[in-house]
Amino acid sequence: MTDRQTKIIEIINQQKKVKVTELSNMLHVSQVTIRKDLDTLESMKIVSREHGYAVIQNMSDIGKRMSFNYEVKQKIAAQAADLIIDGETIMVESGSSCALLVEYLTNSKKEITVITNSSFIARFIRQAGDGVGKVVLLGGEYQKESEVMVGPLVKVCASEFYVDKLFMGTDGFIPEAGFTCGDMMRAEAMKSMMASARKTIILTDSTKFTELGVVLQSKFSDIDMVITDNKIPKDAKAILEKNQIKVVAVERE
Repeated sequence: MTDRQTKIIEIINQQKKVKVTELSNMLHVSQVTIRKDLDTLESMKIVSREHGYAVIQNMSDIGKRMSFNYEVKQKIAAQAADLIIDGETIMVESGSSCALLVEYLTNSKKEITVITNSSFIARFIRQAGDGVGKVVLLGGEYQKESEVMVGPLVKVCASEFYVDKLFMGTDGFIPEAGFTCGDMMRAEAMKSMMASARKTIILTDSTKFTELGVVLQSKFSDIDMVITDNKIPKDAKAILEKNQIKVVAVERE
């Protein structure tokens, strides 16, 4: 994926529906070039077109979510990887930045054991490299689009483990309450995994701090650290720090 295609995704994600002519003007390239880029993104099932507009497709698919703000998510993943020592056992939830963390570990760490409720992440590890020594996939009800295990069985399986660190994503932020998720079943799975970890670390790009979400996944007291980028709103950062949550921000252009 080119830098211009990544920018197209970001623009459509922000505006939800954008004319081809507007994309051409914003990116200073011809409409023919934009249409070729959209052809590529449509073949990847990231965008679709309707009556001269480009729109984002269903973003439950984690592979699609990884394409948004890809470069900053890579930086967030690299920052998170620095917290992990060789030979450690960690839990990793199904967020897109979490998947990139695991990809990073396969190339930089040795003999890491990853416990996850994400079949996508388990498959990602197998395809990416040999830096992860063992993968434990928690059982549960399988959500096809997000490729994640949810339900009571996740709680039963997670309770058999106890780790130092859990890494997870988020869909939104409520200043008065905490972090949110768009799916109740996934939020319950996160809570089960949090109960099996000494520290919970959220990996998210700063755009999530402007999204409210619908289901509370974690209160501020549940979270120890947030790794994000330097575009995090100042008021959100202040709220996190007031609640004794360490904020680490990577550089974002």
